[in-house]
Amino acid sequence: MMRKQTLIKKLVEEIENNNLAIFAGAGLSVGAGFVDWKNLLRDLADEIGLDVDKEYDLISLAQYHTNEKGGNRSEINKLILNEFSHNKTITENHEILARLPIDTYWTTNYDSLIEQSLKESGKVVDIKHNVNQLPISIRNRDAVLYKMHGDCTDSTNAVLIKDDYEKYHLNRGEFFTALRGDLLTKRFLFLGLSFSDPNIDYILSRIRSSYNENQPQHYCILKNTNKLKNEQQADFDYRKRKQELFIGDLKRVGIQTVLVDDYQEITEILLEVEKSQKQKTIFISGAAEDYAPYSQKEVESFVSSLTQDILKLGYKVVTGFGLGIGSSVISGAVKYLLENRLKIDEDHLVLRPFPQNEEGKGLWTAWREDMISYAGISIFLFGNKLDENGELVLSNGIQEEFDISNKNGNILLPVGGTGYISEVLWNRLSKENDGFAQVNIDSLAPDIKDLNLLKESILTKLKEIK
Repeated sequence: MMRKQTLIKKLVEEIENNNLAIFAGAGLSVGAGFVDWKNLLRDLADEIGLDVDKEYDLISLAQYHTNEKGGNRSEINKLILNEFSHNKTITENHEILARLPIDTYWTTNYDSLIEQSLKESGKVVDIKHNVNQLPISIRNRDAVLYKMHGDCTDSTNAVLIKDDYEKYHLNRGEFFTALRGDLLTKRFLFLGLSFSDPNIDYILSRIRSSYNENQPQHYCILKNTNKLKNEQQADFDYRKRKQELFIGDLKRVGIQTVLVDDYQEITEILLEVEKSQKQKTIFISGAAEDYAPYSQKEVESFVSSLTQDILKLGYKVVTGFGLGIGSSVISGAVKYLLENRLKIDEDHLVLRPFPQNEEGKGLWTAWREDMISYAGISIFLFGNKLDENGELVLSNGIQEEFDISNKNGNILLPVGGTGYISEVLWNRLSKENDGFAQVNIDSLAPDIKDLNLLKESILTKLKEIK
């Protein structure tokens, strides 16, 4: 059985390698208020004299209803359209998954929660719910969502009854091909899935038979079997044993399982993945009109060298091109990437130059929030500017970036030895009971005026965090 911390580590590694995909089942949508399969078919079961709570083969149950209606599935189509077309509140799990840098999603769900959450996070999503959409890609897409059982807006073609499954390879077989390819080349996290779906079982078994012990490893999170109220111990032991055997069978097809006692633990796992993933990215905040007590050349060399060493540690850097600091961040990053024959792209350096016209200035807060959302660590350097009267003042922009970083839960590293607003922030952060989550920043104190020593202290902190 896989431990939660091991799963978190594995998921972060796969995200870093742009290799993680999500497979979402009905359980992911239930939290938003949508029905599961049993409750979806409850009334239809009553119509044909069956008790849905006694049935395990729900696909056959749906087929029985269609048979009783002379092969007419209009009631099932109407049911799918009515049940899954309603607007529901996106769950926290959907929001976290949408924020993570994941570009491949698969689902057997008919609802629109996944695409809605991706769009609300500012991503361009390419939705594919029928085979005609598979060969066509949306330009500059951020994520692709495969709805292998169809969509509520096209309920006549949704996969639900036994006929649909028996003809799947004829009518929607291209989804098999696409899923098989992703299962071989990516690592999947299965969420809210019971694995009772024949199509999933078909694909996993074919991969196992083809690749045997060389099959890729995937992951899933399942709820532990808990004893029900008034349940006999023997019945509980039976269900517990059955789950153990089921988990062993998942392992046979390359899926490692993590058990949770409460569904809230899934959210906690996803939040920890997001936090750990973000802590691989550092936001460098700084502005300097005046470099005293250092020279401009010393500061530029310090910032450039610091940036190169940060990249060398395996971090990604985000910067907003702050006055007197941003250009040195960029030059240091470009120097490191060129010398190491690495691409100059957002896998290493994320640039967000501030728009300077009047309309653009009104968007600076939103711009800062976007920049900082990429990172889990924020470093603050110097922080001064000239006001409209030409007087040297502390940078209110750096102050705002500090407040946004703190609100986001970033690890805060104000380098007090560089003075100005960074010194103010260091003093604020160092006060006892100030309410900030922090690491020890004594080695970045205002009385340390050696830039090389400050650089080594920053790098030491980053190594500890990493």
